[in-house]
Amino acid sequence: MALYSEKVMEHFRNPRNVGVIEDADGVGEVGNAKCGDIMKMYLKIEDDVIQDVKFETFGCGSAIASSSMATEMIKGKPVSEAMQLTNAAVAEALDGLPAYKMHCSVLAEEAIKSALEDYRKKKEQS
Repeated sequence: MALYSEKVMEHFRNPRNVGVIEDADGVGEVGNAKCGDIMKMYLKIEDDVIQDVKFETFGCGSAIASSSMATEMIKGKPVSEAMQLTNAAVAEALDGLPAYKMHCSVLAEEAIKSALEDYRKKKEQS
């Protein structure tokens, strides 16, 4: 049996939404000191809908695939819906991750929620 699903390999080899949004409405960065993975998510939001999302991930294949899949799952969605994203949903969308790599999907969820929280704070200040 293969260690990683085809979807994990596809998102690792051809990650979607890689890059930076210079004038992002929300930015979130999280890391896992144990494994060294770092994820940074950038959101462009109009009328409380995520118009664009980009990521930069320093980490293993599972971390890159989780970042890529998570961005695909929230793009075009209302902020309220994106806040409901769970690491389990990200892992399921990737057709599963090995148990010892589940922390990668947790990082993707946390990075998105961190970026959404940054957006919320900026919105309150304006």
